[in-house]
Amino acid sequence: MRRVPVAALAVLLALSASGCKVMQRISEGAYRNAVTDGVVDELKARGVELRERPNCTSPKAETGSMIRVNCTARTRTGEPVTVEGIAVDADTDRPQETYVITVGGREVLRKDCLGLGCGNP
Repeated sequence: MRRVPVAALAVLLALSASGCKVMQRISEGAYRNAVTDGVVDELKARGVELRERPNCTSPKAETGSMIRVNCTARTRTGEPVTVEGIAVDADTDRPQETYVITVGGREVLRKDCLGLGCGNP
């Protein structure tokens, strides 16, 4: 997954926030899936294997320009994994994203994009 798809999904989610409920559910699901895929890729690249895909939720947005995502999972050895993500200016063509992943309470990643092809170290 690349930065562009996550940002594009964030924009789509923000734009659909005031629209049709069906479209909003689809957009939220697509965004959560994109984040989940990115988390799996990032952790795998760091040698961290998960028992199963992270479970991600999107708390209700205060505005259409801000989207949050929270995910939880467990490593194969049982350590808890948490992901906190936020996209601000999500209703623009240049949202600002931040993702923080912790494993066993230790921060292992803080980036503005997730997944394979993400150019941010």
